[in-house]
Amino acid sequence: MTKVRFAPSPTGKLHVGNVRTAIFNYLFARKAGGTFVLRIDDTDVERSTQAYEDGIRADLTWLGISWDETFKQSDRFDRYEAAAETLKAKGLLYPCYETGEDLDRKRRLQMANGRPPVYDRAALDLTDAEKAAFEAEGRKPHWRFKLSGNPVEWDDMVRGHVAIETSSLSDPILIREDGSYLYTLPSVLDDIESEITHIIRGEDHTTNSGAQIEIFEALGGKAPIFGHQALLVGADGGKLSKRTGSLGIADLRDVDGLEPMAIMSLLARIGTSDPVEAFADVEGILEGFDLGKLSRSPARFDDEELKRVNAKLLHAMPYADAQPKLAALGADKGEAVWEAVRPNLETLADAKAWAVLIDGPVTPVIEDADYAAAAAQHLPAGVLDSESWSAWTNTLKEATGRKGKMLFMPLRQMLTGAERGPEMAVLLPLIGREKVLKRLAGETA
Repeated sequence: MTKVRFAPSPTGKLHVGNVRTAIFNYLFARKAGGTFVLRIDDTDVERSTQAYEDGIRADLTWLGISWDETFKQSDRFDRYEAAAETLKAKGLLYPCYETGEDLDRKRRLQMANGRPPVYDRAALDLTDAEKAAFEAEGRKPHWRFKLSGNPVEWDDMVRGHVAIETSSLSDPILIREDGSYLYTLPSVLDDIESEITHIIRGEDHTTNSGAQIEIFEALGGKAPIFGHQALLVGADGGKLSKRTGSLGIADLRDVDGLEPMAIMSLLARIGTSDPVEAFADVEGILEGFDLGKLSRSPARFDDEELKRVNAKLLHAMPYADAQPKLAALGADKGEAVWEAVRPNLETLADAKAWAVLIDGPVTPVIEDADYAAAAAQHLPAGVLDSESWSAWTNTLKEATGRKGKMLFMPLRQMLTGAERGPEMAVLLPLIGREKVLKRLAGETA
């Protein structure tokens, strides 16, 4: 059974970078008929908050990403302690007493001598007396995992064959001086005990995976199959990280008013061999989803493209789907109005602004009073319908000699107070005869 996990830390808000990872894991699980696990990585007890955790869950739910299982790492500290003791007993987790300044000095010296800044394992040579002396000074050790020094290889779902020389890596720190855990040990143990079969994450974890595979084996587990996707960059190829505050999911929803499927559609397709499309539901994305289509080049995120996808979704959205959302915005004016305004929408909130052109009040823009009077005189009799605009403008063309923009634009300005908007043939019967005549007379209506 395929089983994957998304493991955010509740130390901040979700943004497009980490949501893309959630989307890939979710789609991979659903495509395989497997299990999607939401793991809350809250071992950083000082920075983790319930508010951020609640926000993560709310954002995923809004996007339509549901989980089959969920748990918090803060409930499993006893398991991590037991795993640490196992590694210590095997001689694979050893105490180190260097301070941050000591380590920084070593790195600078190595680099000055043209050597890579890899930890020199000096702590392995400490005698019991030297360790006791450090303890007497009040120093607390941090604990490193002893790598084998052998190459670690795997077939990556995105990057193909990968080989990591662990001899070129520093032994990773698993436990800090204060006894708190870094990401690696809890994550590996959770993956083992949750029976995770595939790990899909950013390519910045590729080197880490080499070390983690050895920890999987040291704890008696089997490493999952890995897939490391290229990271997101901005539309110009620059780093996206500086802009994540404005690209948080909560902001895209609450400030920009974007649709969840616009975000899902774009993030699932950028960086793949498939074109970006506006999907109305996840099933449409699933049909062509394949991690093998991911490029190893960075995926370019363009918020303008996101807005275009959002607009396409709205332009094709049936009223039945839009109505509950419109009602929540106080913008539900009925199906006829929705059909009239949706071709002009960029966000759903725009519907309210465009509906004003129908409901009013609109202050007409009249630059030629004679033309306004002629327009009123030749307005078709009776109830205005879908044929009225064509009949009206043809009559005005004959009566005034106007044509093209000189014929149509003044009418739009007189009836809507704007130079652009929904099709006038659709708007005219919705505005209605009474308000049309008032606006042609220069009245705000």
